[in-house]
Amino acid sequence: MIHGMALGILHNLVGWLLYPVLVGLAICLLVVLWECGSALGERLGALSRMQSHGAGFFEHYALRRLERVDLLARSGPILGLMGTLIPLGPGLSALGSGDIDLLATAMTVAFDTTVLGLLIGLVGYGLGRVRRRWYEACLQQIEQGGVHG
Repeated sequence: MIHGMALGILHNLVGWLLYPVLVGLAICLLVVLWECGSALGERLGALSRMQSHGAGFFEHYALRRLERVDLLARSGPILGLMGTLIPLGPGLSALGSGDIDLLATAMTVAFDTTVLGLLIGLVGYGLGRVRRRWYEACLQQIEQGGVHG
């Protein structure tokens, strides 16, 4: 009896996590879109203007930006995997009872969250790699130009 109760509590707890995971994925998607816009702005001239503030300011700026996209690159796939596994439990239960509609809904949520999480991770990783290259080039220009902050 205790075993069954513990499993029921665990199942309910995991089920309650689905909506926070979906909200987390939505927030990550919005931040990825924001970061894409920021990267475009950086590429179109913001980086060259920031170089005039000196190396110390620029290094702090670069570190903050890189931490954010690194977090996205890691958290997107994790949230996507959680969003995949959480609905599979009820989906498999639905399959056992013959409820194909519930199974189809669970599988759709599972695949959608997987794809969204991987997309967030891919864009975050790509932004991180590109920005590292840009920031290193900017720091080299600052150091060669003799600007120190």
